[in-house]
Amino acid sequence: MTELPEPTRRGEPVWYEPYPDVLLDGVPDDVPGPEARYEIKEAMELAFVAGLQHLPPQQRAVLVLRDVLGFRAGEVAEMLDSTEASVTGLLQRARGAFESRLPATGRERAPLPNSKRERDVVGRFAEAIEAGDIDDIVDLLTDDAWLTMPPEPYEYQGPAAITAFIRNREAHRGARLRLVPTRANTQPAFGCYLPAPGTGIARPRGLFVLTLVGDRISAITWFSDSSVFPYFGLPRRLRN
Repeated sequence: MTELPEPTRRGEPVWYEPYPDVLLDGVPDDVPGPEARYEIKEAMELAFVAGLQHLPPQQRAVLVLRDVLGFRAGEVAEMLDSTEASVTGLLQRARGAFESRLPATGRERAPLPNSKRERDVVGRFAEAIEAGDIDDIVDLLTDDAWLTMPPEPYEYQGPAAITAFIRNREAHRGARLRLVPTRANTQPAFGCYLPAPGTGIARPRGLFVLTLVGDRISAITWFSDSSVFPYFGLPRRLRN
């Protein structure tokens, strides 16, 4: 990777990938009642958005293995060379830390999926990215927004730091990204493509996943691994 501006912090690299929303349709509702599917999706958001951004490494791992992937405590203890009691304690602390970060109206913070409010925000974001309008991108961010790039450890918080990062990437790419909408981890997302000079083709460059709060963006997670594109139904290349 080319040299990056100084990050706000260097986090712990985490072994996780974006998960296509479309695959959630195939997850069986083992818990009776209409709340079952919501609980599965809520667990995805918890692990991928809040937990993995803010929790210590061991709590992150336990949270994903137990609440998202559904492993039993004994299995997780064996994977992490730990004990069931330790795993249980880590999971309780991870859940508690997540809940403490939510305001009273936490479940109502983000717009409803595919609502007009959500479409307006993500549409404006896509237009700004494709136009190279950094000021408009920054205007969409909350004051404490994060930009992360798993599995890279570099994390940027706040409009100033994120602006420096975006300007750095723009300068090194030499071309503007093209975006194709999708959904990942129950959130709006985009497949990113970079035009290859003189070819008329844009090739995969990564996946943006957006976390929304009201009509603002509180987190941008940029996954650089484009090998996941087929799972999202994203094309392998675009014609310019």
